[in-house]
Amino acid sequence: MREGMTDKVRIAHVLDAIREVETYLDGVFYDDFLANSEKRYATIKQIEIIGEACARISDVFKLEHPDMVSEIFPYMNTSVLTFRSYGKLPRMTCPL
Repeated sequence: MREGMTDKVRIAHVLDAIREVETYLDGVFYDDFLANSEKRYATIKQIEIIGEACARISDVFKLEHPDMVSEIFPYMNTSVLTFRSYGKLPRMTCPL
């Protein structure tokens, strides 16, 4: 089923996952995040969704939408997403 997904659906999954992480981390201090295994694992799951969806975006889409690539694809690196942007993910909209 995953192979049949369109790039539009994959980008929507990325944006949905980012929004989920934002809700998990809204008003949460770093120490509280570390102490709350549910928040940690829910956040990790969304990061996995982001990474998997980004990894499956077609090369054609990447060439046609370089702006999306520069905004979203740096977040494929989970350590960057987790530690560089803790709780401060960019607001993005899908142009499709």
